[in-house]
Amino acid sequence: MQTKPTAGLFKRNPPIAGEAEAIELAKNGDADAFSRLYALHKRRVYTLCLRMLGNVSEAEDMTQEAFLHLYRKLGSFRGESAFSTWLHRLTVNLVLMHLRKKGLSLVSLEETINPSEEDAPKRDFGSRDQQLAGSVDRVTLERAVASLPPGYRMVFVLHDVEGFEHNEIASMLECSTGNSKSQLHKARLKLRELLRNPEQFAPELGKEGV
Repeated sequence: MQTKPTAGLFKRNPPIAGEAEAIELAKNGDADAFSRLYALHKRRVYTLCLRMLGNVSEAEDMTQEAFLHLYRKLGSFRGESAFSTWLHRLTVNLVLMHLRKKGLSLVSLEETINPSEEDAPKRDFGSRDQQLAGSVDRVTLERAVASLPPGYRMVFVLHDVEGFEHNEIASMLECSTGNSKSQLHKARLKLRELLRNPEQFAPELGKEGV
């Protein structure tokens, strides 16, 4: 069975000391243990929400919602994947539900039309983008991602940051696999443009969150 690749541009942190014990205690109703899990993961969850939503206030609200949901669902965690992976998937699903309730399109309508020859895919979209993964400063890249149009940002975060496969993204966003690949291709092109012109960056990631 093929091993799923890790996220390409943002490295995940290693397992956290004391996390496994805190999970088991929290499952049994230990409030202090749950507070420990919150302290360990709140920044990562907030950053994921901010990357997906591009709005500080909404990201803060969704972070709180994610941990409320975690409190109710923690008993279903079986350790079949890393806790951070499980929590991130839970958070992604909540953010997508939030966006659907707002009636926002999760992919650009233009991508449902056949792309022009100039914009058409010219390489393997599932591969790591070396032009973006080189010597780009992490903070600069974060700000550039926040400045992407919502549809592009969503697919970029899910694929290049969170490590989801295109078929998983297509299922999440209710679009075709080809649509997901095309969105990622255009997101990477837009990122390169933004990185060449940093004055276009959104200010959101310069603000403090949860």
